[in-house]
Amino acid sequence: MTTETTGAGPKVVALGGGHGLSASLSALRQVTERLTAVVTVADDGGSSGRLRSEFGVLPPGDLRQALAALCGDDEWGRTWAEVLQHRFASDGELSGHAVGNLLIVALWERLAQRSSGPVPGPPGAAAATAATADRHVAGLDWVGRLLGARGRVLPMCAVPLRITAQVEGLDPANPALVETVRGQSEVASTPGRVRSVALEPPDPPACPEAVAAVREADGVVLGPGSWFTSVLVHLLVPELAAALHETKARRILTLNLAPQAGETRGFSPERHLEVLAAHAPDLRVDVVVADDAFVADHPALVDAATKLGAELVMADVAWADGSPKHDPQRLARVYAKVLSA
Repeated sequence: MTTETTGAGPKVVALGGGHGLSASLSALRQVTERLTAVVTVADDGGSSGRLRSEFGVLPPGDLRQALAALCGDDEWGRTWAEVLQHRFASDGELSGHAVGNLLIVALWERLAQRSSGPVPGPPGAAAATAATADRHVAGLDWVGRLLGARGRVLPMCAVPLRITAQVEGLDPANPALVETVRGQSEVASTPGRVRSVALEPPDPPACPEAVAAVREADGVVLGPGSWFTSVLVHLLVPELAAALHETKARRILTLNLAPQAGETRGFSPERHLEVLAAHAPDLRVDVVVADDAFVADHPALVDAATKLGAELVMADVAWADGSPKHDPQRLARVYAKVLSA
């Protein structure tokens, strides 16, 4: 089964994970009906980590959040979004699991049972990986159809990933020492300073549909979100990175409104751009979106954006109450202008 992102508006791909990607998708679905989310698959904590470990599947949590963000604003959409996000609270084994995570994994298991015969095509690990990737994509398409999702959700990789980070300052007695931290949840909450991230395996197979979507897009949006563990990881998947470098799409980078406790504690907006350039030195960006209320050094940010080849677009994209969260309505207006330029 395949699902096409047909309809009106430009073809847009948004890459990321978690709450940052959800904010971007909530804005973009007001701009276009041809929307694809490409989602990180490195989560190893909570419900996702438990299901990943028990069933050997992609961690479903970030995929679930993206699907919920694509639900409509009618009663059907709001209800299903709430059901997907509902998390059990009890003294039993279901406690902590989100309904959407269980639904996604159930579909993956069901599709695996249907296709439990010989894998078509050449024998070997590559064919088996391709078949598994097909089931992951098909399962997400089934959930999207059930929800009436206004767009498509794809994993960035065909296999679960592990994030490793080089972190400085973990040892108070030797603050310059750089140590390796492993696992998305550990990297996201580290008390040290993240210097760089990498993936295990180092050359993971990209989801073919995700690569095709990026290559065929009119616009590609990176960020906002957990900078190292949700945004930069997309640039570390070779096939996906190549597509991001070669696409003719307008490349838009949306900055976070505030540093994240843990992995980007103390980061300025321009520091976010500098670490992106360090992980993908040849990537050119067309537009960087930031909110002036959260930028302390405007010239420094202009300089960092210029080094990426980007125009800096300053706009009110935060909630009017001043909280460091993106307002989907405001962000949608900016995306509409940028994508039509």
